[in-house]
Amino acid sequence: MDGLMQRGTSYLEEQIPALIGFCMKVVISIVIFYLGMRVIRWLLKALRRSMEQMRVDQGVVQFACSLAKILMYLLLVFSIATRFGVTEASVAALIGSTGITLAMGLQGGLANLAGGIMILLFKPFQVGDYIVQNGLAGCEGTVSRIDMCYTRLTTVDNKTIVIPNGTLSNSSVTNVTEKDERQLDIKVGISYQSDIRQAKGILERLLAEEPDIYHERETVVFVDELAESAVVLGFRAWVPTDRYWKVKWGLNEKIKLTFDQEGIVIPYNQLDVHLQGDPLGREIDG
Repeated sequence: MDGLMQRGTSYLEEQIPALIGFCMKVVISIVIFYLGMRVIRWLLKALRRSMEQMRVDQGVVQFACSLAKILMYLLLVFSIATRFGVTEASVAALIGSTGITLAMGLQGGLANLAGGIMILLFKPFQVGDYIVQNGLAGCEGTVSRIDMCYTRLTTVDNKTIVIPNGTLSNSSVTNVTEKDERQLDIKVGISYQSDIRQAKGILERLLAEEPDIYHERETVVFVDELAESAVVLGFRAWVPTDRYWKVKWGLNEKIKLTFDQEGIVIPYNQLDVHLQGDPLGREIDG
């Protein structure tokens, strides 16, 4: 028993230098990782600042910073691994096999990454644009971030929508605010008893009085349709994109108030029931 204890004690004494060396490597690795994190943060800030000074598109800045962050952390982990005796060839083989495994298991993620690259290359929209993804109800908002795999939208009521870049790059997207000007198209129905010429004159006057309309561009007032219960009038004009909704809402209100004052009737769906007498002369109850 004493011999066994002595052999165990001797073995521990022999391993103490190696254990101390391993603990020192762990401590040094932790310190390196901590310092590396601070350096990476500083480099990312410097990268972002330099790209912003060069007036690079905000989406490109966000994408480049995300990609650079991943690459720098991989390099940091690689350098720490080599301190524990792991050879560069072993790390490269590990990264390669891991990459193949992840590529097979994360095909959707790679599609999103490729979609993000396509968005940044072809620029169908940029940070700050208001976009609508056609085909998905309620999927619209202002682009707040374009990351490696996802794009974030902020809705008018301050909600956040996260859309995979692969979905965006493979679907039809309407960029509402890409142009500085936008065509305003408003239609309103009037009754068949109302005067069409008078109603058109009112619309032309309201357009002429609206300061946010580009009067140097063509404005058109027209009869759009002779519907079942109304004569549908309409007009088209050009307005600044950032004033579109203000002008539209204001003109809708002015049209209703002015039509009421001028005696122009805006009809609504209703059912008229006419009772006729019995052809035999009998009285109908009710």
